[in-house]
Amino acid sequence: MSNSSATESASAALTHEATPIARQAILGADRAIFGYELFDRSLASSSHTAASDAALLFNVLSHADTEVLIDRKNIFINCTHETLAGGHLELIQPDRVVLEIPPLSGTSAEEIEARIQTLTDIARRGFRLAFDDTVLTPPYASWLPLASFIKLDLSKLAPEAISSITRLAQKSSSAQLIAEKVETSAQHELAAGLGIKLFQGYWFAKPVLFTGQTVRPAQAAIIQLINLVRKQASTIEIEEVLKRDPTLSFNLLRFINSSGFGLRCEITSFRHAVMILGLKKLFRWAALLLTTSRTNGVPPAVGSMAVVRGRLMELLAAELLSPDECDNAFVVGVFSLLDTMLGIPLEKALESISLPETVVNALLHGTGILAPFLELTKACESADDEVFARTAESLQLSNQQVNWAHLQALTWAETLTD
Repeated sequence: MSNSSATESASAALTHEATPIARQAILGADRAIFGYELFDRSLASSSHTAASDAALLFNVLSHADTEVLIDRKNIFINCTHETLAGGHLELIQPDRVVLEIPPLSGTSAEEIEARIQTLTDIARRGFRLAFDDTVLTPPYASWLPLASFIKLDLSKLAPEAISSITRLAQKSSSAQLIAEKVETSAQHELAAGLGIKLFQGYWFAKPVLFTGQTVRPAQAAIIQLINLVRKQASTIEIEEVLKRDPTLSFNLLRFINSSGFGLRCEITSFRHAVMILGLKKLFRWAALLLTTSRTNGVPPAVGSMAVVRGRLMELLAAELLSPDECDNAFVVGVFSLLDTMLGIPLEKALESISLPETVVNALLHGTGILAPFLELTKACESADDEVFARTAESLQLSNQQVNWAHLQALTWAETLTD
């Protein structure tokens, strides 16, 4: 296909109603986010076509600022073999894009060998290729040297098979192994024990509750600050909390003096910092700090996930709710993983924080005007197409609106780590 034809294909993809995008995080050994798999949730894997893959790619790449996300995270995209032959891939910078290649429906040597030249050309252009464990079988031996990643689906493999397949992959390929469908700590420990260093699934976001667990001093200081702000305490009272916690005060001054805040002079006074921020921004900053504070061995990905949820809820709510409720939507998203982060039940965690009623109702009871936004936000992380479709329809949000907010939230979370 020529470049002009590729451009026409891209334009055609963008003129259609946006395909609803879902994501799953891929974590490294440090349990920080290594990348995201983005997929078209409206199609079963068997229904993917070159046109649908092109539509997904260009919906992702056409949104403003997504280059920030792609520059920092690896983006995994499912492809058909027809997609690989399409000229629209010529328009994409391959550096951070990983193409997931399915096995063929047949396993004849002729069919498999017929694809090798296309796969080789794509790899030479700089795209990395990911395959499932089928690539380790004898019929696909010619594909194996092209693999940058091999994905092992733990939901389909017995524990003893995981061990043998992992050893085979490590012996016969230099590809990085990704354990996917990792939903329990036991599965993660099994895969990690075999030397696998990349994991896809949501075991890390499930709360592990500890008997007698209490809020740690650093967390307690942030909670105290949140409560003072919610009660509209005086600047002097807020300043006293900051003075008693060097880490908290350092983080505030670092935040307000960051390049993203855009001040012309450096702020060195706590009182000045509080006055510059104002109570609403101070509350938002404290909520983010509580979410992203590294305590209790909680995976860094949990904080990142909570930040994405908060920003996504805020952007979705901006289409329908008042500015105050948008702020509340942000807090709901950010605090939706508070039980995982603190290691205590969510109800107990919220007892220590003064929050608006709409926030508490959404988090604890799934009720009120913010509840469907939280449900939709969670659906963006899962393969639950029914919940996604139902909540988006009930909020009268189009796929395009949800996709825009979703990708903006992912990008914003990346800029927050500067």
